[in-house]
Amino acid sequence: MRYLALAVDYDGTIATNGKVNKATLTALQRITATGRKLILVTGRELDDLQGVFKHIDIFDCVVAENGALLYNPKTRAEQLLGEAPPEEFVAELKRRKVKKLSVGRSIVATWEPHQTTVLETINDLGLDRQIIFNKGAVMILPASINKETGLRAALAEMDLSPHNVVGVGDAENDQAFLNICETSAAVANALPSVRKRVDIVLDGERGAGVVELIKMLLDDDELAGATKKLTRHDVLLGQSDDKAVTLAPYGTSILVAGPSGSGKSTATTGFMERLAEANYQFCLIDPEGDYENFAGAVTVGNSRLAPNVEEIMQLLQKPDGNVVVNLLGIALEDRPSFFAGFLPRLMELRVKTGRPHWIIVDEAHHLLPASWSPAASEVPQEFSQMLLITVHPDWVAPSILQCVNTVIAVGEGANNTFAGFAKPVKAKAPKLTDTKLKPGEIYLWRRGSRIKPQKVMVEPAQAERRRHRRKYAEGDIVEHEHFYFRGPKDELNLRANNLISFMQMGEGVDDETWDFHLRRGDFSNWFRYVIKDNELADVADKIASQKNLSPKKTRAAVRKEIEERYTLPA
Repeated sequence: MRYLALAVDYDGTIATNGKVNKATLTALQRITATGRKLILVTGRELDDLQGVFKHIDIFDCVVAENGALLYNPKTRAEQLLGEAPPEEFVAELKRRKVKKLSVGRSIVATWEPHQTTVLETINDLGLDRQIIFNKGAVMILPASINKETGLRAALAEMDLSPHNVVGVGDAENDQAFLNICETSAAVANALPSVRKRVDIVLDGERGAGVVELIKMLLDDDELAGATKKLTRHDVLLGQSDDKAVTLAPYGTSILVAGPSGSGKSTATTGFMERLAEANYQFCLIDPEGDYENFAGAVTVGNSRLAPNVEEIMQLLQKPDGNVVVNLLGIALEDRPSFFAGFLPRLMELRVKTGRPHWIIVDEAHHLLPASWSPAASEVPQEFSQMLLITVHPDWVAPSILQCVNTVIAVGEGANNTFAGFAKPVKAKAPKLTDTKLKPGEIYLWRRGSRIKPQKVMVEPAQAERRRHRRKYAEGDIVEHEHFYFRGPKDELNLRANNLISFMQMGEGVDDETWDFHLRRGDFSNWFRYVIKDNELADVADKIASQKNLSPKKTRAAVRKEIEERYTLPA
């Protein structure tokens, strides 16, 4: 379910002349019957609202006084978000003969044309108060309070994200909370300025418009037909011909594929950063510890400790809780089974909360191999907001690839990447005549689109990270990429699965074995093609070329270079 809550204004939206008619009330009750939450966001004072609206308890939360007060109709608990108005302020307004003055828990309200007197009084008393207008009403509130801050507080109390909310209103003061909703709507009687800025303009006025919106939502949970042109939440991928290239944050499933060391992490990390900046929650499955230092997420698990699923689920309960699941503490052969058990928990959470908005799977060919065939109950018919990263797209389960609608080819061999994806899903791969890419460029293929794949210069991540460091220092590299100390007579079979074990074994082997592999270029080849560190490989070649250096000195030189780059633990 994409939309888990409906946030509505009261006067001029669900109410006509202060009253909510039966048809509107029935429609609101239909929303609650689906398990969705209802939030009322109003400028009215709570006592006044309760006096005119006897069915307030159909709402899960009320944001009253234009954002200054939260009220829970079920428990009748109140939470004041803005401080009470100063007594001298109210007294001075009365002295200056401001008419129709009302005072709430935090709000002070009157009507035009008294705004000039109100503003002069605020200035004369040096108060940190603001004026908010609402179709002739003049509302005075603490400077930091409005309907947006009130709705955010309500959503935080309910563990909901604004990205799972539809909002509807009619007046100037509604625009603040409508802006943060994933989809915003305006009833037909809304002010022109409001209708101009929302995503959906309804045909019906007031309650009839809300009934219309509710029917749209019940008929189509994604509101796809009404929001097909919704682009204000799109996430930047990069630039093509000096134009921004973006990806929709909903309904998009991405495969990032290409050779090792081709730049898959560059595209992925930048995209993740921008998801986090836009407050889209993600959960990243990180088999090799490549993302444990990602600034916008909490990492669970490390090279010594397997991730705790319950801890992960607890973190994901909060909308702002991005999580990186580090699988280094799980044996290589056990990682697919861990993921197979964890994925249904993630999908169940999505059904209940609409989150995590994105599920990102690194080494997808290992965690979701072609042989993977779970029970139908474990996998939904359609994955959405998935980002799969792999070297081998044709090694990924076809049932998962079928859900991919966006393919990003990184590095050399874009035609091979597209073909590797297309074959398992029985699709026609595009054929490129120019496959040369500059550093930082990718090919973007929107599957099903008539537009040919386009070159995109990926927008880099804001924070530069030294990827692969921990993975290659202490992680468990896949077996066929381990380094073997065999010696000149092929009498040894010592296997190093990371740089720590490489140096430990290197210190322990005899001088002849060490010198044999160094001078033959075995170390530099391993650094270059497995560790993917060309700089370290070049340095190893340079050390090997210095024939006058003893094995003791070359060991020390190689170790020094590795430690400087990878910060090996003591």
